[in-house]
Amino acid sequence: MEAKENCASRCSCRILEFLESSIGKKILVAAAGILLCGFLVTHLAGNLLMFVGGDTFNKYAEALEHNPLLPIAEIGLIALFLVHIVLAYRATYLNRAARPEGYQVYKGKGARTPGSRTMAITGTVLLAFVIIHVATFKFDIGGLKGQIEGQGESLFNHVLGWFANPWYSAFYILSVGGLGLHLSHGVQSAAQTFGLNHPRYTPLIKKAGLAFAILIFLGFASFPVYFGFIKNCVSCSGGTK
Repeated sequence: MEAKENCASRCSCRILEFLESSIGKKILVAAAGILLCGFLVTHLAGNLLMFVGGDTFNKYAEALEHNPLLPIAEIGLIALFLVHIVLAYRATYLNRAARPEGYQVYKGKGARTPGSRTMAITGTVLLAFVIIHVATFKFDIGGLKGQIEGQGESLFNHVLGWFANPWYSAFYILSVGGLGLHLSHGVQSAAQTFGLNHPRYTPLIKKAGLAFAILIFLGFASFPVYFGFIKNCVSCSGGTK
């Protein structure tokens, strides 16, 4: 019995030591990032129902809201965000502290990309975006209460209300642009962290990561572009006739 307890204790210590190591933190950041990419895909798929119609989107939102597993999913999502953000910022801080003068610029074939150079910046933009996004759409900070020109209260109308504000729509597009830039490097970096680094396959992984980043950007940007600008312009043109 004591031997089993000692073995379990040693295993726990080794796991903790691994997670405290540099590679352990990188794996945690990469794993959290991959899971967050899965969330982005499912979140985008649900939001695309807006193009089907308000009733369809509201039914989806209502079913999601009444799902008993939603609070657990939200807690898990918050935990993933915290793990990814805190450890990534800590790694950035430690790397800069270790080389305060920075590396010499390397202009060779393996030079850094815009995505890799701006990871900390785009990460900060995304953090601000998530806070504002949750505050406006989930907690109704701003007081729209889903009301659009006397229509009934619904999440669909609530979203339209925010996208009717050109400043919010522009901020949304800028933020998801930062998301796309973040993903353009993050996907390939996560794959490399898990050992998927081979002269034959790495270029394909980079292209796949870039394609994924572009699709995510275009998907999320389509909402403010269409519901915020195109649809409002059409409505304004119709109202002036």
